[in-house]
Amino acid sequence: MTERSYDYLIVGAGIVGLTVAHELKTRFPSARIGVLDKEASAGMHASGRNSGVLHSGIYYSSDTLKARVCAAGARRMMEFAHEHGIPCSKSGKIIVATSERDLPTVDRLLRNAAENGIRAWRIDEKELRELEPFAAAGPAAIYSPDTAVIDSRAVVKRLTVLLEQQGVRILWRHGVRKVGRHGEVVTDQGKLSYGWLFNCAGAYADVVARHFGLAGNYALVPFKGIYWKLRPEAEHLVRASIYPVPDIDLPFLGVHLTRVISGDVYVGPTAIPALGRENYGLIEGIRPLEAASVGYRLAGMYLRNRSNFRALAHIELGKYRKHNFLTAARRLLPSITAEDMIPTPKSGIRPQLINLRDGKLEMDYIFEHSERSTHVLNAISPAFTSSFAFAELIVSSCNAV
Repeated sequence: MTERSYDYLIVGAGIVGLTVAHELKTRFPSARIGVLDKEASAGMHASGRNSGVLHSGIYYSSDTLKARVCAAGARRMMEFAHEHGIPCSKSGKIIVATSERDLPTVDRLLRNAAENGIRAWRIDEKELRELEPFAAAGPAAIYSPDTAVIDSRAVVKRLTVLLEQQGVRILWRHGVRKVGRHGEVVTDQGKLSYGWLFNCAGAYADVVARHFGLAGNYALVPFKGIYWKLRPEAEHLVRASIYPVPDIDLPFLGVHLTRVISGDVYVGPTAIPALGRENYGLIEGIRPLEAASVGYRLAGMYLRNRSNFRALAHIELGKYRKHNFLTAARRLLPSITAEDMIPTPKSGIRPQLINLRDGKLEMDYIFEHSERSTHVLNAISPAFTSSFAFAELIVSSCNAV
């Protein structure tokens, strides 16, 4: 029989919700903790669909929450993997500048690394060839030795089992329908009560927050990440990870090449504006009412054109065509051919928060609180990487409310 009253109730059984439960159980071993999710099992969405890269923290300015928790979170995730026998490899990453226009950003990334205490340095062409013999030799490159890859699905599954063994209740098929005024939430399976609620609902975090009268100035807009895969005969072209220098005014890292923990090499992801929070295929996951709402938000972003969103939309939508995807990949790996890239069902949705007041994409993690709840509204990359340290920050934030 399902327990109906909890000291702490967490909405969302992705990596953020699970690590928040882990942090709470560590701090308050006797607390009654429940994690509810609308799905029937773990890792159905972002936490089980990401590339499995553990980022070093080089992308984030030192004054951000992301910088505060990324490196520490990566270390703790690798410790968790080692402790529980989960495949993980510190394989490193190359960030390649493909034009002179990238050089100011290269300097900024290296400054971020220095300020955040992260190992990263500029390498010459000879060093690049030793690390990634087939990578493009542009005007500059950075080596990040502490970037790692991990089996993200195995992490989510192991953490779920561990929490259940510790007495945390994982409540599947418990989607949130509405909330009451006195610490109650109505789910698909009935009413639950709580002392404090943590909203870690990922792509639906803004929807849940609005039940509490929050997130009025924000909305989550989905961006679709699709991938191609290198055929086995071409996998030797990539040893670890090859990334472009990103546009630092946008929260996307660009199409890159990654040898994941299984040994497969993926090319991607895109950042295509999508019409649904679960729009993983071309039309799969599109629901008319949601599509109308999301389409309205995207149209507004297109018209306002903050952070050059219009150009981003045109470029990313073009990547539905293999030719355009290949062009992006060739900037990093010139010898890659169309035959080297084969289709894969792998795709994901990045639920990106936009500020409705100015139309900008929010770059950092954002929390909002009510009298008895904490809401994580922008749990985007590097949320998986930083999750253990991020959870500590989330739980600590509610003590100050």
